Amino acid sequence: MRPDTPADHTTEAERLLRTAGQYPEDREPLLLRAAAHLELAGEREQATSLYDSLLDSSPARPLLIRALKAANLWEYGHEAEARAIIDGVRRARPSEPAPWEIVAETLESHDELEASEATFSEAAALLVVPGEEISFAVQSLLAARHRVRRLLALEHDDHDVLADRLHTGDVPLDELHDPKRLWALGSSDPAELQAEITRLRSELGSYRTALSRPFPVAVLHWPEPELDELLAAYPELEAEYPTYRAHLTDIEASLRELAQSGTPNLGIVPATVPSYEAFAASESSTPANADLLPQYATTLAARGRATPWPPARGAACWCGSGRTYGECHGADVG
Repeated sequence: MRPDTPADHTTEAERLLRTAGQYPEDREPLLLRAAAHLELAGEREQATSLYDSLLDSSPARPLLIRALKAANLWEYGHEAEARAIIDGVRRARPSEPAPWEIVAETLESHDELEASEATFSEAAALLVVPGEEISFAVQSLLAARHRVRRLLALEHDDHDVLADRLHTGDVPLDELHDPKRLWALGSSDPAELQAEITRLRSELGSYRTALSRPFPVAVLHWPEPELDELLAAYPELEAEYPTYRAHLTDIEASLRELAQSGTPNLGIVPATVPSYEAFAASESSTPANADLLPQYATTLAARGRATPWPPARGAACWCGSGRTYGECHGADVG
């Protein structure tokens, strides 16, 4: 269960900090997630301290950390410093979408729409390569750029057309990002209000929250030998995993359902029995407790162990069959 109150977020941050002490090789993703929880708890100065600690230790993703730090600083009154960091991130021209999207959304959230649009457009020009497959992270960036350009009443350009084409939600982007929708919230027409509620639900599903940035919503994958060992040791879990084939089917079905609902940053984490037993012990519980499984998946994802889903159709399938995703679990993807 995800934390709901500031106290819950503080508790989760403390748990992640303890986990970072146990797994120093995974310190960076764990501290980033802890910082996200501290932000949600309103403890923004402590979050900044974590970002600074990471930046002092030669991190793997310094531009991402700087972008997150800038977004946090602006929220508690350090606008000038945040702007300086944002300018530095833009000059560095990150090769991954996340830093671009974070700084552009930070500008957007503070009504700097022109600067936000310029940032998104710089990113799109750099990251969208004609003829190459568009990753889901870049798709998210293009959709966010579309939103800002719609707010500015700009005509569609090629990247907006591409965002429209890649969007798979039930509500088209033009409708989702229509500035006039704000007026619908004050309508006395029940049908109009219900339509707006539907649009808002779709929109909320597509927005990243601090907790999903940059960590995926992860689903456990037990390789067949590991699953056999797990069920032999803990037969109570057979209700969760009746057969290996059913396990694989459930993984793909669950991820597709999450994707259809608009959940971003989906991933798969490989599970092992020793790792799961160690996690259960750290939680003072038994591995036979099925309620631990989602928390185990989340912890592995926070440690940077998730593989993004879905793979490209020509890439190897996540299940380890040796076939391409398009020939295996992605065979019926349009």
